Amino acid sequence: MGASGFQVAPWELRWCGLDLDALARNESIFALSNGHLGLRGTLEEGEPVGLSGTYLNGFYETRALPYAEVGFGYPEQGQTVVNVTDGKIIRLLAEDEPMDLRYGHTEAHERVLDFRSGTLRRDTIWTSPTGRRVRIRSERLVSFTERAVAAIRYVVEPLDDDLELVVQSDLLANEPSSAKPGDPRRAAALDQPLIAEHHVAADLGAVLVHHTRRSGLRMAAGMNHELEVRDPPRCSVHAEDDLARVAIAADVGLGDRLCVTKFLAYGWSGRRSAPALRAQVEAALAAGMEIGWAGLLARQREYLDDFWAQADIELDGDPELQQAVRFAMFHVLQAGARGEARAIPAKGLTGPGYDGHAFWDTETYVLPVLTYTMPVAAGDALRWRHSTLDRARRRAAELGQSGAMFPWRSINGDEASGYWPTATAAVHVNADIADATARYLTATRDEEFETDCGVELLVETARLWASLGHHESDGFRIDGVTGPDEYSALADNNLYTNLLARRNLREAAAACRRRPDVARRLRVDSEELSRWHDAADAMVIPYNAELGVHEQSEGFTRYARWDFDATPPEDYPLLLHYPYFDLYRLQVVKQADLVLAMYLCPNAFDPEQRSRDFAYYEALTVRDSSLSAGVQAILAAEIGDLCLAFDYFAEAALTDLRDLHHDVDAGLHLAALASTWLGCVAGFGGFRAHDDHPAFSPRLPDALTGLSFRILWRTSRIAVDVTPATTTYRLLAGDPLPIAHHGEHHKLTDTPLTLDNPPPPSPPSITQPPGRAPGPRG
Repeated sequence: MGASGFQVAPWELRWCGLDLDALARNESIFALSNGHLGLRGTLEEGEPVGLSGTYLNGFYETRALPYAEVGFGYPEQGQTVVNVTDGKIIRLLAEDEPMDLRYGHTEAHERVLDFRSGTLRRDTIWTSPTGRRVRIRSERLVSFTERAVAAIRYVVEPLDDDLELVVQSDLLANEPSSAKPGDPRRAAALDQPLIAEHHVAADLGAVLVHHTRRSGLRMAAGMNHELEVRDPPRCSVHAEDDLARVAIAADVGLGDRLCVTKFLAYGWSGRRSAPALRAQVEAALAAGMEIGWAGLLARQREYLDDFWAQADIELDGDPELQQAVRFAMFHVLQAGARGEARAIPAKGLTGPGYDGHAFWDTETYVLPVLTYTMPVAAGDALRWRHSTLDRARRRAAELGQSGAMFPWRSINGDEASGYWPTATAAVHVNADIADATARYLTATRDEEFETDCGVELLVETARLWASLGHHESDGFRIDGVTGPDEYSALADNNLYTNLLARRNLREAAAACRRRPDVARRLRVDSEELSRWHDAADAMVIPYNAELGVHEQSEGFTRYARWDFDATPPEDYPLLLHYPYFDLYRLQVVKQADLVLAMYLCPNAFDPEQRSRDFAYYEALTVRDSSLSAGVQAILAAEIGDLCLAFDYFAEAALTDLRDLHHDVDAGLHLAALASTWLGCVAGFGGFRAHDDHPAFSPRLPDALTGLSFRILWRTSRIAVDVTPATTTYRLLAGDPLPIAHHGEHHKLTDTPLTLDNPPPPSPPSITQPPGRAPGPRG
């Protein structure tokens, strides 16, 4: 075979060739999910495999958190996503020879992730060690319209002679784990996490029911099949605790084929009985088979046609990045489409990285994308946060605080991190949730959500800041916290935290004024509102007047600088090679912190401050996190360094496709994928959300000749088409609305509006730490 690799195409991701070393990485990249069910892109035959994985959103096992020395208030239990029963396996034997790409000869092999059909296709021509030559074609989907259903169509054709073919279609629980130790980004290993409760098999179907040992969750997986073959096959079915198998033997002549369509269904619950879950899964299977393979395909395509009509981004000038943008949007959709009051994990449902936990990344990176392209999914994710409020209140009370304290990382709403400085102390997650809530309400005017969830989220997060902070002569202080930069911890007055907390307090007060009935229910009185306003107005904003820059936290600019010149390239990421004792007391930034604050709170900085601050923190930021490049792209575009912005944008867009952080095997980086959209829309499109209208300041790098995107704003859908010289705004649907273009206000109606783009500002001189500049793209 020729060289392996991805082929560039606008609406698909095609891998041609066989590279066994890339299996685990490509299993993440080719993963399919719908926000409820996720299937890693393993080969149907089960082997060779890099890291098998099938995940149900919210299904986890608990484990004790290890501590060298226990302290009061430390979380006691961690949570880890479970690799549930694998239904992807369809083993093939040709004349008793197992189909395995590690043996024999693979003449051709390609896999295609199709962004418009929502399927993963595969085409392989293989010759067994004994000379039997076959062609295997498959296509699989995880349904967006039938939440519990997945399906695989598996077709085998003899190429040289008549063959006896045997297909073994499995449900397999408790697959061996292949967790790699020593990297905190990876998952804890779980040994045999599923306990068998029930199995049943009949005709061409089976159901397995299991529960977890400690978390008390129960899940069921079911399969059924449809067969297409000329001569009647010989079939059998068998089930035991951890395995159900349908065996199909058929004599297939040259020119004929054996086609097996496998329907899968999954369900889980923390309360329902084994018979109830079995019934639920059997009903989902029946529905999937009634719709049929062709029907599922048609519904998948229709769903995606609607999504791309409101979410597609078109880039002119770089075909590889056009492909990467659509790849990113497809995976963001897969992570959030049918989560339905479940979390959106940092890896989506593409792998076990970070134990399947959701972080603040969801609210700050992913929900802005969904809010303006698929607001129903954004609302569902915020409803999950609201459903965990009681846990957050208990956590706050445990730590002697009022209001709610949301976890830094979690699956079920409880704090699941045992590392206090970057977990419990990273209280900015409260403000991130409030920011996402306020953004969603501004963009949608979802009154039902505001009444049921939104006001309460804003109020309980605001109460934490009023409790956690205190007034001093220099203002309202929030001390001993950790901001987004995890190379600084337990700092006083982290600027990001303080600015987002200030917004949180003001948004909570405004929501109470809009919904006085909800405020009364939550026992918010005028005295509490006054305290919030006083705290917000007096919030400490650290600033070094001598340097003319804001401080990431109080005193940060007086720390000694990290010795970047003495740091070899192989010592990045620093957290894997240096003690936090050094990282925490030196000027070195893991990921955008103050720079992220400039994007989220633009009115807190004037243009000169933005330029000086960006240049100062660029020289300290090493981007040991996938969260950083997309945000740096946005600010680089805003200050006028469009070439640097394009380089950062490309890094964010290609983070997973090029495995830039060397851990894609454990799952994709959902925040980096989402920041690809942010780089286009908020960076080059200059989009910002104001209280009553959207605002844009478009400017393109020289490498791009055009950019088009769409925004959902309340009842309206807007198209924005940017060229180097002009921007055209079109109202595709909905009511006329005000917009701003580079600070000038206009009314967008049914008539397209074409406006000139002013030249960008002149950027300051910008440098990065040695060896940490983004790769040149522009």
